[in-house]
Amino acid sequence: MIKKIIFLDIDGTLTEPGSNVPPESAMDVVRRARAKGNLVFLCTGRNFDMLRPVYELGFDGAIGSGGGYIVYGDEVLFDCPMTEEQRLLSLNSLKENGVFRTVECKDGSYTDEGFKEFLEEHASEGGNSELLRWRKQIEESLNIRPMSEYGGEPVYKIVFMSPSPDYLEEPKKLLSEDFHFVVQEPDKYGITNGELVNRKFDKGKAVELVCRHFNIDIDNSYGFGDSMNDLEMIETVGHSTVMENGSAALKGIADFVCPAVTDDGLATAFLKLGII
Repeated sequence: MIKKIIFLDIDGTLTEPGSNVPPESAMDVVRRARAKGNLVFLCTGRNFDMLRPVYELGFDGAIGSGGGYIVYGDEVLFDCPMTEEQRLLSLNSLKENGVFRTVECKDGSYTDEGFKEFLEEHASEGGNSELLRWRKQIEESLNIRPMSEYGGEPVYKIVFMSPSPDYLEEPKKLLSEDFHFVVQEPDKYGITNGELVNRKFDKGKAVELVCRHFNIDIDNSYGFGDSMNDLEMIETVGHSTVMENGSAALKGIADFVCPAVTDDGLATAFLKLGII
């Protein structure tokens, strides 16, 4: 049997956004896939602290922080935080330009005071799934603490929320050489949100690294996602699937669109694709 390797985004793919509890149908097919000798990795923008509760449910490995931190069991395969210079320049330039920040370290996340209130004020305006996603994650206390508690730990990724795309112009001039500004689909109310991700890694590079590590041909890799921060993974894997609840742009380039996470989509996809 040719071994397959499966990469699963968490929020909006394996679970409802912000949740640590996948549908039992999803965990059933994950267990069945692993029992056949396949590998199943989480592949998420969450840092390791935030993904750990899901990881402990039973996965072979995890790609965290959008590709910046990769583990197989207890073995670290890749670890790439920002440099100290990058960290300070990123945090200062976003703050000085009025952009809200959530910094993600390996073992904790910290958000600007007032961030939750900002999300609550705009969440009812609809249109931007990431607004609702981060609001729910904060409310469910996925270890996102006030920025006042941040002690300068290494940062892997920064999530930004800007009242206007104009506020990002200066940070982009300063930071674009080293970082991707991964912006979610535009919101008609002008709220701009996304992620500042190191150009040294992304989910696609992480997929390639893990496949090389296990000597698995990329043609035998399967990726599942829902939002634009899954783009590189979807473009890299041999077989790409996007959830029906996902980004319209991402669905447009996927090999397969499966039912939403709330409709047992992963179970449907694993069966249809012959993974189990």
